[in-house]
Amino acid sequence: MQLLAIIGATLLVAGLLSWRGFSSAPLWKATVTPLASIIGSGFLVLGPILAQAYGAWTPLAMALLCALAYAIGAAIRFNISVRAGTGHDALSARIESLASWALSFAYVISVAYYLNLLGAFAVSLTPWDSQLAGRWVTTVVFLLILIVGWTKGFSALERLEQVSVSLKLAIIAGLLMGLGWYFGGRASEGSLIVSPAKLTGGAAVSLLFGLLVTVQGFETSRYLGAEYDAALRIRAMRLAQGLSTAIYMIYVVLMAYVFVPEQIETSETAIIDMMAVVAPVLPIMLVMAALAAQFSAAVADTSGAGGLVAELTRGRVPVKTGYAALVALGLCLTWFLDVFQIISWASKAFAGYYTLQGAIAVVLARRERRPAGQVVFFALVTALAAAVTLFGVAVE
Repeated sequence: MQLLAIIGATLLVAGLLSWRGFSSAPLWKATVTPLASIIGSGFLVLGPILAQAYGAWTPLAMALLCALAYAIGAAIRFNISVRAGTGHDALSARIESLASWALSFAYVISVAYYLNLLGAFAVSLTPWDSQLAGRWVTTVVFLLILIVGWTKGFSALERLEQVSVSLKLAIIAGLLMGLGWYFGGRASEGSLIVSPAKLTGGAAVSLLFGLLVTVQGFETSRYLGAEYDAALRIRAMRLAQGLSTAIYMIYVVLMAYVFVPEQIETSETAIIDMMAVVAPVLPIMLVMAALAAQFSAAVADTSGAGGLVAELTRGRVPVKTGYAALVALGLCLTWFLDVFQIISWASKAFAGYYTLQGAIAVVLARRERRPAGQVVFFALVTALAAAVTLFGVAVE
């Protein structure tokens, strides 16, 4: 029965996302890009990391992480609305240019993050499950992306992104169904587990800061202006953050109380072994989702980074050269850092971008003579993003 429920939930969501009346709705089309980014690779690593570090307090940690992301999203949504109206002044335009450079750098690290997870998951169910084998897979995929970008461009791979989004969300639905079934069984037996937190105080806060990238992605709505108007992008970002928060909260509540600490490992593929306890079919489904999602996300960010650099340098650095630089830096990160260090650095890079977006919101709010409370809120968001940049740490 559990297997049928998992497969049923997966097929139901896949069918809904494939239904033309739903998938072609403008609001959903504008929501898919940020939603897919937010609950992409982070979903694969976040549950085990939080459960091991925070134990029974995992749902609170997840709620705080989502609240921080939503507050940052509020600043970016404000910037979208003002830019659509009166536009930027000279100061905010200069900060925006600096923010774009920060985002292009963040893309470089995020591509390394995506592809290192892809490599780890690609070998996870094979006899060659090792960090070295995973790094070689990552290296090959980096080179494949470079070759495609240099020779054909990424337009041929755009359809993969759309398919991977539906596949990933459908498999997440199956995962939540399996976890819910398992949770219900443990609860009916009175055998739910309440584990103490291993991290407290400053260490707990620093780790949470280092995980910001796992709920990052909502900012992509900021760059869909060529396809959707400001009001629709703002609605789509709110919807994406609301749905992702609901999914993450259900996920961590179901996971936090059914595993003893000895079952939770600190590895990028820990979720596979944990889900094998829940249902044998889930590890295979997760690997499928990981491979499709990580590759498509890496392609999207590589394309975005190359385009940003070309735009910021007014064409002096061609798009293809940007691709080559990204791949070179990504390979350095792959071979000299582990996945958790890359996650931490990616969080810092995106937090730097969010700090600048928060500063833009402060400048624009003051220029527009908004209430003092709103200006103070954006200043606090800026300070929090700066703290993440400075104090976020990697999983030990």
